[in-house]
Parts: sequence; structure tokens; C-alpha cells
Amino acid sequence: MISRIFAISLLIAAAPAAHAAKPVPPASAPRLPITTVFKGESKFYAIVAKAERNNWRKLPIGERTIRIAREMIGTPYANFTLEVDDHTESPVANFKGMDCWTFYENALAIARMLQYKPGPYQPADMLHMIEIERYRDGKCTGSYLSRMHHLEEVFHDNQRRGYSENITPRIPGAVRIRRDIQEMTAGWKSYRYLRANRSLIKPMAKIEKQLSKLPVYHVPKANARDTEKYLANGDICAITTTWHSGYTSHVGLITRIKGRAYLMHATSDHDKGRMVIIDRPITDYLNGNSKHAGFIISRPKDVPPSHLWQRGHARR
Repeated sequence: MISRIFAISLLIAAAPAAHAAKPVPPASAPRLPITTVFKGESKFYAIVAKAERNNWRKLPIGERTIRIAREMIGTPYANFTLEVDDHTESPVANFKGMDCWTFYENALAIARMLQYKPGPYQPADMLHMIEIERYRDGKCTGSYLSRMHHLEEVFHDNQRRGYSENITPRIPGAVRIRRDIQEMTAGWKSYRYLRANRSLIKPMAKIEKQLSKLPVYHVPKANARDTEKYLANGDICAITTTWHSGYTSHVGLITRIKGRAYLMHATSDHDKGRMVIIDRPITDYLNGNSKHAGFIISRPKDVPPSHLWQRGHARR
């Protein structure tokens, strides 16, 4: 007889997506110069070349994402790399400095890009993959409000489109949490676009009010050690906070090492070098800070492939 834990593990690992994947929207037209929105082209091309040489395209998306993420270890931590203009919103990537969110996005974007279309690859191809992850319905309209600024909305929106699966509610020990989200409207002075255009604050408040109603589940850190076995390479791991005005405070990727689920992330901690690192197992990481409440897991999927594969291009 299959054990109950093993059966649950299989369910979490192999359950079908709740939504059929929607077609990938076309990339938005460039609104800002490529030199403004893309930094570190040499690093991008080096990672892509290595991925092609080693045929990472054939790997499952989680394994592919972690291989790419490992190429970013040591990248300096940097805040506000997306704030590149006072008014015009655009997909942005920066390999010279990353925060926790852009680190996971960069790794996932390249991983998806390899399966989405054939090479040769250009920075615009990666920016397209970032656009479908970062923006509501996968489309940047040029407005700051088209970007999703809260991880819980990113997870919800991408699952709705069939591009990921939030497995958290199915993990044993997960519980629902509720927050009154006011993070950006209360702290608007900290955001360049909101400071430059205060008319955005009111609609942002409406967005945060809607987000407060989302069904958000997390695994409390008291249950973390027993649930590490359900986590897989490439899972997006959002750290929930005890703070009453927000759900999450940090994010990274899960990488499996010797039977444990480690957190790979871009850290701002000075004692860890302020850079992309492989940190401790997620349980130990959570227990190291009283403000950490638990974690949320979103499991990305490949997006539907481009029709370009059918134009005489052979998969390698």
C-alpha cells in the first residue's frame, strides 16, 4: 500500500494545472531605449550560450531554471532596478544588480525563453518572457498600474492563465491568512512612479483592496520542516511576513541539496555579501528571523511554444 505521505507527495508534484494555458500575448512595442531597460548583455549571452551547449532546453522547467539561477550566484544585490523612468512603464532586466524578485524573474525568463522559441536569442526575447510574468494578463500597457506589484497577485494571475500552479493549499499544514494590504499606498513616497504621478495612488489603493480579498494560503514556519519534502527545484518560494499590511516580504527559488530544500535568493544582508547566494534550508532561514511567518510556493510551468518552432526550425 502506498503511504499517505507518499501519495500526497505525488499529488502535489503531478497534479494537473487548474487552468489550460492561454496563448502567449505578443511582446509590447518598445517604449524606452534598450540601453535603459536592459543591463548586462554580456552576462545574458554567456548564460544563453552555456544553456545551448549543454542542451538545458531538454530539462524540465524547474531543473532548467535552477541551472540558469546558479549562473547568477555572486551578482550584487541592488534595489529599484525597475524604476527607470518617471512615467513610462516597461519590462526591465538587469544582470549587473538584482533584488530578490528580479533574480527569480530573470532565471525563469531565460528558462521559459529556451522552450518558447528557437534561437538565436536577443535581450528582447527575455524581456518578452519577463513581461508575461510581471504584468497583468502578460501585457505591459506602458502604465505603472499594469505591473503587478504584489507577489500574491503574480501567483494568482499566472495560475489563472495556466502558466504556474500555486501548490501551497495542497501542502499538509498550510493555512489561510488574511491581510489588509496597504503597502504601496501607505508608503507611496518610497516609489518613484507614485511620487512623480500622485494620481496613481488612488487606483493603486483599489488594487490593494482587491488583493486583500484573494484567498492566500501559507505554510507556517512551525510546519516548514515537515513540508520540505514537497518542494522541488525551481519552485518560487515567497516568504510571508508577520506585518499586518502585507502578505510577503521576500522571495527566492528552491533548490534541492542532499534531501533538503534550500533557499536561493538575492539577499540584502551585509553579512551574506549583499548578493545572489544559496542560503540555508528554508526551515532554518525562516527560523532565523522573528518577522518571517512562513512560505508560499508557486510552481512555474512552460508557456505555450511559439509558432516559430513550426517554420523549419528543428529542436536541438
